[in-house]
Amino acid sequence: MNPELSREFINELRAIIEAKDDRAALELLQDFHPVDIAELYEELDIEEVKYLYMIIDPEIASDVLAELEEDDRERFLKSLPAELIASQFINHMESDDAADVLANLDEETKQEVLRQIKDVEQAGDIVDLLSYDEDTAGGIMAKELIKVNENWSLTTCLREMRKQAENVDDIFYIYVINDDNILTGIVSLKAMLISSSSTIVKDIFEKEIRYVSSDTAAEEVAQIMDKYDLVVLPVVDSIGRLLGRITIDDIVDFIRDEAEKDYQMASGISSDVETTDSPLRLSRARLPWLIIGLIGGVLVAALISQFESDIKLNPEMAFFIPLIAAMAGNVGIQSSAIIVQGLANNSLGLESTFKKLLKEFTVALMNGIILSVMLFLYNLIMKQGLALTYTVSISLFVVINFAALFGTMIPLLLNRMKLDPALATGPFITTTNDIMGLFVYFLMGRILYDVFVI
Repeated sequence: MNPELSREFINELRAIIEAKDDRAALELLQDFHPVDIAELYEELDIEEVKYLYMIIDPEIASDVLAELEEDDRERFLKSLPAELIASQFINHMESDDAADVLANLDEETKQEVLRQIKDVEQAGDIVDLLSYDEDTAGGIMAKELIKVNENWSLTTCLREMRKQAENVDDIFYIYVINDDNILTGIVSLKAMLISSSSTIVKDIFEKEIRYVSSDTAAEEVAQIMDKYDLVVLPVVDSIGRLLGRITIDDIVDFIRDEAEKDYQMASGISSDVETTDSPLRLSRARLPWLIIGLIGGVLVAALISQFESDIKLNPEMAFFIPLIAAMAGNVGIQSSAIIVQGLANNSLGLESTFKKLLKEFTVALMNGIILSVMLFLYNLIMKQGLALTYTVSISLFVVINFAALFGTMIPLLLNRMKLDPALATGPFITTTNDIMGLFVYFLMGRILYDVFVI
């Protein structure tokens, strides 16, 4: 059960911190998980947080630091000297978490922290990880793992595994390598337990193993682990040498971050922000798409002004402007959302672009017919004029089909151009379809009203 961060608790904790009562503070936090301690950051000031992080066990402190939001972590670390960052936090972290922490520091501080790390091998591992793109397998892997040589006896394996296990929190697989550090397979604990101590690893290991290269996109890694229900995946270099492993918690963090980024992008937010960010940062993130929306609104107004004479002659057309605009935007977002989702989870398969467009067009035809007929019957029941009835119904049918095709094509086009397809959702699709939908509506009105007048 998670401790409740009530106002009374926070006040009590603050009083203890002010009194510098280390023992009372540790007793108060003894049942807290690192995630719960990280949540305290939002309730305390930097000096209070610094006091807590310095008195708790370094192993716990490092886990707490890893749980902080990036912006919070960056602000906190700026208040600490490089030596303290290394001794209290980095020295007790796994390589992937340490690399994530250092990636957010300025270059000078980063180099100073690396020089303060006692374990030269750990420092080297962190430097290696920092060289990879953060959205690749190399960028999210950890160096810590258990590996054995295929030519070792089980006695040698057990001795070496004890040494390696000191730096590994969770052991999922034991990887088998050859003399050149090439990954050749895995060996199970069961196979080791039921075999004699003199057995050679290459006589009992499994050669079938899934792995990814260090430059594999993190998104593809997530798809592989999801498809094959993997909890860990080894990472190799271009010639097959074992570099590290990616665990399920690492890939879940990546998936969550990508989902948040795509949701924000679809909502018209141009950069990664949190609710705790300053009003200025929040404004900067939202303003670009709002400006685009404003420009789109101006274009819609300009479009309507071009048909001002039509509206004066047939003012009843104005009643259906919101309906046409709303339906165009909704249909476009539905189509783009389906395609973006399919691209994200790789569920579109090997279908050609033409087949995808044909499928969406078929759906749009069916929906367009149903909705247009419903609107046609409504206008007849409400005794609207035939000109308006036909104009609105036919326009709605055309707009639905155009919006569906446009909402399908744009994400596919962006994906071909190696851009994030999520850009195609939200304000972009809505604004574009509003303009095109109203243009179709007024154009149909001009044509059909002339027909019925004649």
